[in-house]
Amino acid sequence: MSRKENGSRVDIYAKITDRIVADLETGVRPWVRPWSAANTAGRITRPLRHNGLPYQGINTLLLWSESVSRGFVSPTWMTFKQSIELGGHVRKGESGATVVYASRFTRTETDAHGEEVERGIPFLKAYTVFCADQIEGLPEQYYLDPAPAINPVERIAHADSFFANTGAVIRHGGNQAYFNPALDIVQMPPLESFRDAPSYYATLGHELTHWVGVEKRLDRNLSRYHKDRASRAHEELIADLGGCFLAADLGIVPELEPRPDHASYLASWLEILRHEKRFIFAAAAHAQRAVNYLHDLQPANGEERQAA
Repeated sequence: MSRKENGSRVDIYAKITDRIVADLETGVRPWVRPWSAANTAGRITRPLRHNGLPYQGINTLLLWSESVSRGFVSPTWMTFKQSIELGGHVRKGESGATVVYASRFTRTETDAHGEEVERGIPFLKAYTVFCADQIEGLPEQYYLDPAPAINPVERIAHADSFFANTGAVIRHGGNQAYFNPALDIVQMPPLESFRDAPSYYATLGHELTHWVGVEKRLDRNLSRYHKDRASRAHEELIADLGGCFLAADLGIVPELEPRPDHASYLASWLEILRHEKRFIFAAAAHAQRAVNYLHDLQPANGEERQAA
């Protein structure tokens, strides 16, 4: 890879991370902000490709943030070429949003013994997509119709079923939500103590993201969680993203009610992201793997999830 190509790749990481840092500096978690927007019409979803497949990982964050900052309603995004193939056209003067594609290429190198070996080199490719709101002439299904909000005082049956199917031991009582790795249990306050049912399920999704990270599941190495402030901040960012991804997948819209510890975590996340330009990519990937793991625990779940 040339120096120019390598610099371009680094710029993509830095540009996206700097954008997220700017949001965090205002006290806003960009992966949560879509739920506070009036244009959600009572629901939230993953950003969708033109073929209905959801974006995942870092692209979810990028397009959620873009939708809110620009007031878009439709969850569907596509390239300029895809819009033409569907019979539409991007309105003159519209600017697109950046998403990324992670891949790798193979390079032949000479090792210490003078033998040629092949080494896989990961890289990011950026491309531009437009929201359906910016495109005219698309088939009707690409434009969002208002949907009724879920009644916040009632339990959400499909969410209850989803979490029960994971097999996680979930206990209720007290006023704290946490995962205990020694006992391998998730502790939750009673549902009635939350502002609404969606907030309960979003918090439960956060804790199940921790639950998935232990050695016998995805092995994110949680051994230093209680010993090291930086390790704890890294893991909490992953769980915060995982809870939001999962809430979107389940179609629930929690109220914006930050946990008491979020203010301190915001400061820690800012410190991390200012110095680690790639960590938000890693955190989003870890969160996506955790959510995929929980989906795979559901009965008869044979659908493949396409990587972002």
